Amino acid sequence: MKPVQVFHVIPSLPAPLEGLRQLAYNLRWAWDHDTIELFRRLDSDLWESTGHNPVLMLGSIDQAELEAAAKDEAFLAHLDRTLKELDAYLTSPSTWFHRTYGTPEAMLVAYFSAEFGLTECLSVFAGGLGVLAGDHLKGASDLGVPLVGVGLLYQQGYFKQYLNPAGWQQETYEDNDFRNLPLSLELQPDGRPLTIEVAYDGRAVTVQIWRVRVGRVNLFLLDTNVAANRPEDRDITDQLYGGDLETRLKQEILLGIGGHRALEALGLAPTVYHMNEGHSAFLAVEWVRRLMEQQKLSFAEAREVASAGLIFTTHTSVPAGHDYFPPALLDRYLGDYIRRLGLAPADFYGLGRLHPERQDEDFCMTVLALRTASASNGVSKLHGEVSRGMWKAIWPGVPEDEIPIGHVTNGVHFRSWISYEMNQLYDRYLGPKWREEHADPNLWRRAESIPAEELWRTHERRRERLVAFARRRLRIQLLRRGAPQSEIDAADEVLDPDALTIGFARRFATYKRATLLLRDVERLRQILNQPGRPVQIVFAGKAHPRDDAGKALIQQVVKLAQQKEFRRRLVFLEDYDMAVARYLVQGSDIWLNTPLRPQEASGTSGMKVLPNGGLNLSILDGWWDEAWQDAAAQKRFIGWAIGNGESYTNRDDQDQVESAALYALLERDIVPGFYERSADGLPRRWIAQMKSSISTLCPAFNMQRMVKQYAADSYVMADEKYQQLTANQAARASALAAWTAHVQAHWKEVRVESVDSLTHTLLPVGSRLQVRARLQLGALTPDQVAVELYVGRLDADGELTGAYAIPMQPAGEATGGVWTFEAVTVPCPRSGLHGYTVRITPFHPDAPKAFLPGVITWADAGG
Repeated sequence: MKPVQVFHVIPSLPAPLEGLRQLAYNLRWAWDHDTIELFRRLDSDLWESTGHNPVLMLGSIDQAELEAAAKDEAFLAHLDRTLKELDAYLTSPSTWFHRTYGTPEAMLVAYFSAEFGLTECLSVFAGGLGVLAGDHLKGASDLGVPLVGVGLLYQQGYFKQYLNPAGWQQETYEDNDFRNLPLSLELQPDGRPLTIEVAYDGRAVTVQIWRVRVGRVNLFLLDTNVAANRPEDRDITDQLYGGDLETRLKQEILLGIGGHRALEALGLAPTVYHMNEGHSAFLAVEWVRRLMEQQKLSFAEAREVASAGLIFTTHTSVPAGHDYFPPALLDRYLGDYIRRLGLAPADFYGLGRLHPERQDEDFCMTVLALRTASASNGVSKLHGEVSRGMWKAIWPGVPEDEIPIGHVTNGVHFRSWISYEMNQLYDRYLGPKWREEHADPNLWRRAESIPAEELWRTHERRRERLVAFARRRLRIQLLRRGAPQSEIDAADEVLDPDALTIGFARRFATYKRATLLLRDVERLRQILNQPGRPVQIVFAGKAHPRDDAGKALIQQVVKLAQQKEFRRRLVFLEDYDMAVARYLVQGSDIWLNTPLRPQEASGTSGMKVLPNGGLNLSILDGWWDEAWQDAAAQKRFIGWAIGNGESYTNRDDQDQVESAALYALLERDIVPGFYERSADGLPRRWIAQMKSSISTLCPAFNMQRMVKQYAADSYVMADEKYQQLTANQAARASALAAWTAHVQAHWKEVRVESVDSLTHTLLPVGSRLQVRARLQLGALTPDQVAVELYVGRLDADGELTGAYAIPMQPAGEATGGVWTFEAVTVPCPRSGLHGYTVRITPFHPDAPKAFLPGVITWADAGG
């Protein structure tokens, strides 16, 4: 039954408590312990039962409780303090960005992501990608970076997980009640919702826009659940990662094209767009389209302008994690749009293909982002290397280590994940400045001065809370599952608050190998049940609804936990979310990570334990690989590495070797080290290891360092380049587009005629090699190309290895279009067989990348 009219009921707050509404609608409370304590103080049980949602809490609380709080002087003083702190945070002009860069005119970064994990009550995220995006917004807010976020507002979000009696994952979807969430609908001056339109299959779909305040940063979320739309169109924003390939395409059109239009409707004109994964890559072509309309540019000219301001981050090393769409589906939904761009369909599809000429190749969103962005990066040093290998076909002829994909290693927003107790401890011993300067190594060195007893007792309290939480959660799970009463009662005795506790919580994808620790059940049984040295493991995580192999891993864990000898030592917590994650990262002694190298792009769960005093035990993959290498160079202890980064062709062999290494570390080092006590009962060696991990890793693997790196290496430079290309009616963009067209039209004329050494080929160590090359440049001139001598050692196959490029300079006049270039090498540092060749690439000072795809010429091996 549909209503004839609707109305909105809002919390009725006494006047002295009106400030609670302002606090509830700015998510800064999600990382401010004092504000959270204020809401707990109002009604701690209701805070928990509403899922840590202050908006719902204020709309549900008994009016008598509000009236009592309005007369409580202590509560009002607490409220006044938190309001003043929020106001000071929002209005302070002295942010890191302002101090470093001043106020760049018109600079605005728009950060696009398919999911944002900001807090557990706002279910618009699935896992690590979303939590990273949420932390990015929080970090940008803390640092004062001029940034807005753009995403989708899912009616049901991601699924809720529960297990049936057989231990098999089941999924249920709950509708988000937007009016009882910390977000607000964007309205026009007349009070009607602000909307945009996006075309789908020949019809216009109406989209409304919601705002989430994240400290100083605004996040705008798009919603198609509008009465004016057809039922199938209202469902476009129904579920995150739900539905079929067609639904995924609709969502990505909405995110990229609709997201750009939403910002324009809001009166915002970003100069930099950051695509967090390829889901939003259609925004690149939408920006090009609008530049064509607004500035009367050609597609090629507008593309140069847009490219200058586009940044792309890829997040996965697993091929299945990248979206591909068949051309026929794209033509159905984007055919008219492509024609309005003035492009032939084949040219448009080529933007999303590794090999543009292959008509049978599907359109890849990652390829579209890589081809259009001026800067692209992976999310760890190792992932950068893997990504260059995955996508090198876009730049044929370019050495893999020079493929233009760098890396910015992920970080986490410490204040969102640190326990209240550790927060207080750092306030005392690191000083309050630690809250603002997470990337300062000198500040974190003060952790070494924290008294051992205080650090240990603080961590023990968090372990005790984890155990209590796990028992409550397990009891609820068993009740829902219809377990026998004896099994339900036994939940109160699982885990030991004093035992060595291992946490494992992440998505249950097969490559993450959640059951590697369970490979030898008998050996694990002995480790967990050793008299006087008990060990316990807390598992949590979801498998994708269509991933039966991942669900089977969960079932394997649950079945083992039901066995008598594991019942008190092994627990699986259902419905993993940010609240569960906080208990785990704050209370675990060891954080276990066992991915199949190199498929973990970064992984950030292990970073969240760092400020909480937990130690990592991990395969050398993702962020841990570079953390381990850096710590080894400093001779600092940070945790344990499983294996040495080897890869085996046989997966079973790999699992066998690495599970054996894991058991050995637990038996010989970790368990004995944890239970080694000094005369005062403290595990002083273990505490020293905790301090070493904190002081070494916290300065590097935090969100402030990450956002500062993006700001310095990408955002500010992209803004400057965008401003340069758009000045004077985009004169430089027009010149750059003309240069690109000229180079591509005449590159077939470019070749290396000959290469000659002007010195002997038998050289002592320390000698320099002088080389001359004669080049045919055709219609190009020396200032339009970069000529380089490419030098390196020879491997067993006669290939150059460890090579580097040395610029060659023009020498002499041109004769018949042939130019002479020369170079002198740096001193040869070591003996052995070396080699060199010559390469030619296009050059323009405004070109966004060093290489144009498919435009590079090398000397023939016999030249």
